[in-house]
Parts: sequence; structure tokens; C-alpha cells
Amino acid sequence: MEAWPRRVARRTSPGGIVGEGLFQPLHLLLIIAIILLIFGTSKFAALGKGMGEGVRNFKSAMKETEEEKKEKKEKKEEEKKSS
Repeated sequence: MEAWPRRVARRTSPGGIVGEGLFQPLHLLLIIAIILLIFGTSKFAALGKGMGEGVRNFKSAMKETEEEKKEKKEKKEEEKKSS
């Protein structure tokens, strides 16, 4: 007879899901500090500027598509009223 209970292999970490808490604020600050040391502040600023412009361009493109949809819908309504 076994005196000790059987051990079950764990597939997760003792705290829960594997990788949980990977991007905690302290980890993100450490990653940013390492990036600053490697690339320097000028390239880091240029990267931020490029990302900001990309987001702005994406938002403006989304607005344009919404406006085009509204215009097409208005044209269809006008055509129905005139016929």
C-alpha cells in the first residue's frame, strides 16, 4: 500500500495559467529601458512618431470609408424618391 499520495504532473505554473502576468508594469518599464539603451532616444522618438502617424492614418481611412457609405446610402434614397 502507498503511504504517500500520488503526484499529478502540472501543465500550468503554480499560480495558474502559463504566461499569466507576463506584461506587468514593471516588466514593461524594464523592456522600454533596455530598448532605450540599445537604440537611443532619437530612434525611440522616431519610432513613437511613426506609430502615431500610422494610427492617425488608419483613423482617417476609417472615417473616409464611413463617409463613403453614408454618401452611397443617401444617393440610393434620393434615387428611390425621384423614381
